[in-house]
Amino acid sequence: MVVINNFPRKDFNMDVKEWAKFQEIMLKYQLNAVRAFLREAGEEVEPEPRAKGPSQVSIAYNILKEAKEPLHMSEILKRAKEQFGMDIDRESITSSMIKKIQRGKMFQKTGRNTYAILEEPAGPGGSD
Repeated sequence: MVVINNFPRKDFNMDVKEWAKFQEIMLKYQLNAVRAFLREAGEEVEPEPRAKGPSQVSIAYNILKEAKEPLHMSEILKRAKEQFGMDIDRESITSSMIKKIQRGKMFQKTGRNTYAILEEPAGPGGSD
């Protein structure tokens, strides 16, 4: 274990991992302060990048794949909240899924507001 010991206090020891984490936190606070200053000065500030998670379409696909049966949109939304902690906008996901269906990709509509994963057609030499 590497210990940083160049501090004036002799009773204060910090390993490199702890020191690096401390530095990361300090730099985040400094960056926030600089951005706040620039905004007050009327400068345009680059927004902080967001961590990206799975898309709403991929969440719906995973839910339908796991279900192995068609599901009503209400059930897809309920499971998205339960399994992924995500509140999906009904109109947005419905529109996205309908666009995929119109292109013949990923989903199929099996009833009113009910969807399933698009079944792959049997290729040459497939089941007869």
